[in-house]
Amino acid sequence: MSQATRTITVNDPVGLHARPASELVKTVGESGAKVTISKTTGEPGVDAASILAVLSLGVAQGDTVELVVDGEDADAIADRLVKLIAEQNG
Repeated sequence: MSQATRTITVNDPVGLHARPASELVKTVGESGAKVTISKTTGEPGVDAASILAVLSLGVAQGDTVELVVDGEDADAIADRLVKLIAEQNG
């Protein structure tokens, strides 16, 4: 088992709202990895497999989030999640 950490600034004008959050949750669920997301680097994150937990962060445009992935292929999963967040726009 491996761990990977990534940070990304959210560029979507409406932040990490329902649609991109649901895509993130779906991708995390399909990965089989344990993923946490937080708005404060180094702080414990919330379960990225829970739509309510992700939305509770209130991520807005310009916020930086940290993703921590634990599981097989952690680096590939982390890169996929960063790409997913980066591609969201509106």
